Amino acid sequence: MSTPNIFAFMLHPIDLSDISRKFPLADRVPKGLLEQLIKFAPPVKTSHITGLKSPYGEAEGWFVGCTLTSEQMLKMPTPVVLKKIIQTGRLAEKLGAKILGLGAMTAVVGDAGITVAKELDIAVTTGNSYTVYTALEGVKKAAEMMDIDLNTAQVLVLGATGAIGAIAARMMARECRYLTLVARDESKLEGLAQQILYETGLVCPITRDARKALRQADIIITVTSSSQTVIEPEDLKPGSVVCDVARPRDVSHRVAEMRDDVLVIEGGLVEVPGEVDFGLNFGYPPGLALACMAETMMLALEGRFEDYTLGRNLTLEQVEETGRLAKKHGFRLAGFRSFERPVPEEKILAIKKRAREKQLELLHA
Repeated sequence: MSTPNIFAFMLHPIDLSDISRKFPLADRVPKGLLEQLIKFAPPVKTSHITGLKSPYGEAEGWFVGCTLTSEQMLKMPTPVVLKKIIQTGRLAEKLGAKILGLGAMTAVVGDAGITVAKELDIAVTTGNSYTVYTALEGVKKAAEMMDIDLNTAQVLVLGATGAIGAIAARMMARECRYLTLVARDESKLEGLAQQILYETGLVCPITRDARKALRQADIIITVTSSSQTVIEPEDLKPGSVVCDVARPRDVSHRVAEMRDDVLVIEGGLVEVPGEVDFGLNFGYPPGLALACMAETMMLALEGRFEDYTLGRNLTLEQVEETGRLAKKHGFRLAGFRSFERPVPEEKILAIKKRAREKQLELLHA
């Protein structure tokens, strides 16, 4: 009997409330003490994933938990955080995994998976290639739901000269007619604009003035490497769609609080093939996963046990290949997330309605 294709995917608590959901008694522990306790806690075998099946393969896996919150990962010394991630990766090895996906902040810390891959005896991926693919797929779907026509829309890529930004810009250039590129380095922007002109024939304006460009954009893909938020409520026009692929986030929480007329998404939820049981409720409908999880799963189904998306230099070829693998194995975009919560269709309809009201107000002002 052949050994099944086994994968693992690394989770971590976004904040302390995630710990309390899993362990209700944690609510009684003072916040400071709980932070200290989880800092020294061993990695956790969170759940067994079964039922992943496509016409071309089957796989099973494990969620493994790295016991640090997002805030701790940002504040603690990088070598200390990487040590915890590697320890959690060793748990995945013991569970028989042949490939490990790094989720949320574990994919961002340090050199984005390169050090972790060197220290482990199994393949590692951050899932960022399929994350980019689904983000762009999601942008197009969100634009359609918000009645934005790609032929007439002003599309903006903020942070366009970074690895993800450049790929996003090159892929969007095939889909739209008006694309503006924004970044701090003008010479790199010029180089990217030339590349896009050569590849697609599209002439892209470039600018370093993010504020002005944001106010004119209908669709924004934002992927800066800023440690601070760069998009505030006053920067956006009513009815715009913002896809925030950056980690840490580019879009301020204030946008969610103050702008009920714009749609902010941070990548898609993916329908997974087979009768998958994650053994864990992470707040999404059954059978749905994040794109980074889905990349790990599709590589396992394909029997591709090799380091895949690592570091910050993604390639167009890898992003497109994940799209082909997704289609082959039956992974499909199923919904949106915003500020780490699912966005139901009725919320999108309410945003569209409010956007129309605001647009009319502005017309009559």
